Amino acid sequence: MEKTKEKKETSKREWEYKDRNYYLVGDKNPLTYTIPSRHSRKYPLVWFDPEVGYERELRYATNHSSCFVDEQKGQVTLKHIVFEKGILLVPKEKRNLQEFLNLHPHKGLIFEEFDAEVQADDDFDYLELEIAAMNAAYDMDIDQGEAILRVEVGSRVSNLSSKELKRDLLLFARKNPSLFLELSEDENVVLRNFAIQARERNIISLDSDQRTFKWASNGRKLMNVPFDENPYSAMAAWFKTDEGLEVYKSIEKKLK
Repeated sequence: MEKTKEKKETSKREWEYKDRNYYLVGDKNPLTYTIPSRHSRKYPLVWFDPEVGYERELRYATNHSSCFVDEQKGQVTLKHIVFEKGILLVPKEKRNLQEFLNLHPHKGLIFEEFDAEVQADDDFDYLELEIAAMNAAYDMDIDQGEAILRVEVGSRVSNLSSKELKRDLLLFARKNPSLFLELSEDENVVLRNFAIQARERNIISLDSDQRTFKWASNGRKLMNVPFDENPYSAMAAWFKTDEGLEVYKSIEKKLK
């Protein structure tokens, strides 16, 4: 974002003469997408000029070299600015359009200019994150891996073989490395999975209103789930208490 700010504050007289590519940010990829090309009440297009000390109105006019309204004298020819399939290619000959897009208030919010150096930095950072996540997944023990994968695939994880679980864990780490690493550092993920396993093995039971855990064998109450809280998250926290620790140890023996 700092790089964008620096570009916007560059004087319009300092301009690198080259073809430029622009793209819609996020997951937007419509067949066509039009951005405002002139100032209006609905879409205010102004830019604060530090050289003169006030905001200047912007407008893209194909027959003027400047994108500032106060420098456009006489008749103006307006044109829509349309991204096709999320992309807008602007040749170096259309410097006025490039300068207009550089100062456009939607730059950095709706669209961005493609910068190979910035893209390389982003790609490198993501690849480092992906490698770290996959290495963690590869070295992870089965119990923790099952706990993390349950977040992604739910109860289906109980039917996976160890090889299938390891494969899906690596795929999860590659697909969403930041979430994977976050879950791997969350000790409650393992405890939640422990509670789910205990219920699936019919060691404990959860009432239909999901407010009370009991021993499945005799119906004796273990704990009440606080209002508006996930029952397994609540039990994971309860396992850390003195009373909950004793129940945890008892369940652990039964799970073996």
